[in-house]
This record gives sequence, structure tokens and C-alpha cells, in this order.
Amino acid sequence: MPSELGGTILWLTGWSMSNKVFDQLRGLLPDFHHVSVDYSAAASSEEILHLAETAAKGFLSSCSGPFLIAGWSLGGLLALKLADQKLADGLVLFSATARFTRPKEQQNRGWADIYVRQMINGLQRDRQAIESKFSQMMFTGLETASDLRDHRSLIGNWTTPALIAGLETLRHVECLSRLPAIHCPVLLIHGTKDQICPYEAAEELLMQLPQAKLLAIPDSGHAPFLGREALMAESIRSWWHDQ
Repeated sequence: MPSELGGTILWLTGWSMSNKVFDQLRGLLPDFHHVSVDYSAAASSEEILHLAETAAKGFLSSCSGPFLIAGWSLGGLLALKLADQKLADGLVLFSATARFTRPKEQQNRGWADIYVRQMINGLQRDRQAIESKFSQMMFTGLETASDLRDHRSLIGNWTTPALIAGLETLRHVECLSRLPAIHCPVLLIHGTKDQICPYEAAEELLMQLPQAKLLAIPDSGHAPFLGREALMAESIRSWWHDQ
């Protein structure tokens, strides 16, 4: 059970990624109880949202201590949406954004919608090519040359409908207008070389969330916690205990 200074953490993974990607980090946080949501077989964006909301409500009502949500990328967007519904006491957001698709003048903070639609069409023709390209974009050149490349095996366990549903969620869900109403403490962890959720998106969150702290990871890409689990665990623990 969670310690007095810990709590329960609900983990929400990123697009196409297995929940196992958090295993090492969770293992370094034994003072917390850990739960997760599996939306790797979801048939629609609505189902992804429903699974996350239902899990958060269930765990929040049953846990005896603080309830945190840790979300990565797509999971971070879901975490913000849940926090806007007052379903979290705190958030840990890895490589997150309040709005993934952006108009042309804001593409330093996100992607053009047409690119995400091209990915959806591509999944139906050559899924492996789309996932491979996404995997390559996740890491910087230095990270690809390191042991982080081994984590690519964690991609590929979602069904094709779930991959499409995840991209539709990224296209249509936005929390940007709701950020000032999210008053729980938020720890933002973001790589400065992220090609998927640009670092400017984290700075935007920092500016608009009332209780946010940003931990920048220099020269890191879209998975700033991989290979840095000890630093991440200590940062999360220290931040939360300060609250």
C-alpha cells in the first residue's frame, strides 16, 4: 500500500506504446501504489476517453491517499482532461501538450492536422512504415546511438483501430482553453529536442497552468524518462513531497 507521503499514481502511456515502458520508473517509486489504463485495443477515440475517465473515477474513489496521474504524450493530454474534471490531486506530464494539432502560426508548438490525417491513412496501407517513422522521431541522434534504441520493441502492441483512435484523440481533444482552471500541482518533464511535442508546448503549459513546475531535459527527445529513471523518480518524489 502507498506510504503516508506517497499515494496512488495512474499511468497513461503514449500513442502506440506499451504500459511496460514505465516499469523501471515505477519500480523506483515503491512509496507509491501504481495502476494503469490499457487502451491498446480501443475501437474509437470515445472509448479511449471513456476508459481513462472510468479508471480515474474508480481509482480515485477507492484509494485512501493522494491520487496522481502520470501521462506521457497522448496520455498527458488525457491526464489534463481528467484534471479539468477534478479527477486528480496532481499531475506528472512527460512530453505533454494541451493541443497536439495546431494552425500554421503555432506549429512551433504542435503538428499540422493534415500530417496526422496522413498518418491515419498510412496506417491502413502500411502500418509498419508509420510506426517505424514515429519511432525514429522519438529519439535524438545521441539517444538512438545509445541503449534507448532497445525500447523500440515496446512499440507495436496496439491494434490498428486503436492506433487510429489515438490519432483521432490527438486531432480533436484540446485542453488549452481549460488550463487556467486546472489548479492541482503539475510537474512537467520535457526534452528540449522533442520533435513530436515541441518544447514550446511545455513552456505554454508552464505559463498557463496555475501550479506548474517545468523540468527540462537537455538534448532529449520525446521520451525524456527512458534511461533517466533514477533522476525521474527522485524528481517526482521530491516535487510531490514538497506539495
